[in-house]
Amino acid sequence: MARVIVDVLPKAEILDPQGQAVARAMGRLGVGGVADVRQGKHFELEVDDTVDDAALEHIAGTLLANPVIEEWVVRRVSS
Repeated sequence: MARVIVDVLPKAEILDPQGQAVARAMGRLGVGGVADVRQGKHFELEVDDTVDDAALEHIAGTLLANPVIEEWVVRRVSS
């Protein structure tokens, strides 16, 4: 079995109101030095060793993310 991480974020040109709210809250709490916050989704998958990178990209782009407004990164990690 292999462990796969898929991180999904709104594309840079898409408004992220949740990220903006977090950034504003940081300012109110006195946290400085944070220029921007983007909020996304984090998925952890356990897949059979036969699942190839193309299949993982297909899963991410059709099931986990909306390719119109989101981008994603798929990475295999060692257990």
